Amino acid sequence: MNALAGKKHKVQGLRRRWLTGSMGPVLVILLLVGVLISVGFASNYYNSARSTLRAKAAAGADYFNTYVMTSYREYYRSATIYAAAFDDRDKIELQFLNSSGRVEVTTRGVTTGTYPSTPEILRALESGTVQDYIGRDSVTGERILAVSGLLKFNGQVVGVMRYVTAIGNIDRQVLLTVLLVAGVMLAVVGLIVMSSMIFINNVVAPVSAVSEAAKRISGGSYGVQIPNKYSDEMGELVDNINDMSRKIGESERMKSEFISSVSHELRTPLTAINGWGETLLADESNDVQQIKRGVQIMVKESRRLTNMVEELLQFSRLEDGRFTLQVEDTDLQAELEDAVYSYRELFRQDGIALEYSSDRAEYSEVISGDPERLKQVFCNLLDNAAKHGGSGKRIAVHLSQQEGEYVITIRDFGPGIPEAELPYVKQKFYKGSSKARGSGIGLAVCDEIVRRHGGTLTIDVDRRPDGSVSDLFLTGPTNIVCKGEITDENLVL
Repeated sequence: MNALAGKKHKVQGLRRRWLTGSMGPVLVILLLVGVLISVGFASNYYNSARSTLRAKAAAGADYFNTYVMTSYREYYRSATIYAAAFDDRDKIELQFLNSSGRVEVTTRGVTTGTYPSTPEILRALESGTVQDYIGRDSVTGERILAVSGLLKFNGQVVGVMRYVTAIGNIDRQVLLTVLLVAGVMLAVVGLIVMSSMIFINNVVAPVSAVSEAAKRISGGSYGVQIPNKYSDEMGELVDNINDMSRKIGESERMKSEFISSVSHELRTPLTAINGWGETLLADESNDVQQIKRGVQIMVKESRRLTNMVEELLQFSRLEDGRFTLQVEDTDLQAELEDAVYSYRELFRQDGIALEYSSDRAEYSEVISGDPERLKQVFCNLLDNAAKHGGSGKRIAVHLSQQEGEYVITIRDFGPGIPEAELPYVKQKFYKGSSKARGSGIGLAVCDEIVRRHGGTLTIDVDRRPDGSVSDLFLTGPTNIVCKGEITDENLVL
């Protein structure tokens, strides 16, 4: 229950971080854009109305001063006549004010005799230019746009011509525009949020599946596979997780088999040594042949134990990075021939003929390598050939030089490795279908030693009508460029 709650919390946290991290800046930008658009529309509406009315007021005042007013004393009569002929009275109120700011004539009688006292009137009287005002009317209380221009006769100010129009329609138009912009912004935000949630859900779902699979793998459920229905980077991640899980499962299976196999392999020689030791101790006949036979078996089994323990030690060093090469000038041919000589008599006792040949009588070149490790490889491969191909009663070793590389071929004439097992025989812990004794790590150690010398270990099977031929090819440069002690840390090959 707690794990489920934790998982849910993490998923929600991922969504929250995504929304706040990606949507926060988007919302701020959209808000700024909405405000700028709204302010722009409002300014355009008000400025357009202001410009229109200012032009009308300037033209009206100029016309009145030039053509209508005939004398200072006839101001009231001229204003009355001009107001009566005003065409836009349904939209605009025309007012004539005296020099003290009192309305004398108007196209709407309700304001006659009032003092509007809006600031543009005083500004017009002080500046002598057309002035405007947007705000509340001091008399009616409604929002208006007022424009005032001076009326003069013979250079003397006789009054003010004032155009007044209600801007409720403009306010409503501005409000509708702001609401429309806000609606569009909200729709855009909604679409972005929806698309973001769809996207994050498409990300969170596989992430949750991968996380759950990782938890199961870490809990010991090796080999867990995640259904992959994605063809993008997430699909690649799922494939990698599945591949990792499969490899871990396979590795764990092989490790378990390895432990079981090693336990059995160690127990068998120990049992033989212990059994013959007890037999010899209990034997009072002092039979020389019996003693000799028992000692031979004990020596043979001890040697097998020693080899097995040595393989385990080498593998352990490989795994934890303690595996090293002590590099020096090495006669590759001499090391190979020493290994062949050491095993020839041993193989002869088992009825196996060990043949050696070379395309040259002697190679004068030396390589930079670890002679002990190289000899270990040769011995291990010869032992492997006898163990798995000894039924062919013949093992052939050949040394040649091809295109500047040494090629060592170790060939047995046994049943051969099954085709399906060839790609895996160099993997650690892998034993395949062979019934021969072994830990399953010998070839893995050999492959690593050869690789660190700059060479390659290749295993092939030539299936012939008269029987299979198994070849192990060791290929490497005639002069390996490495000096000193090579470890996992400074390996440059």
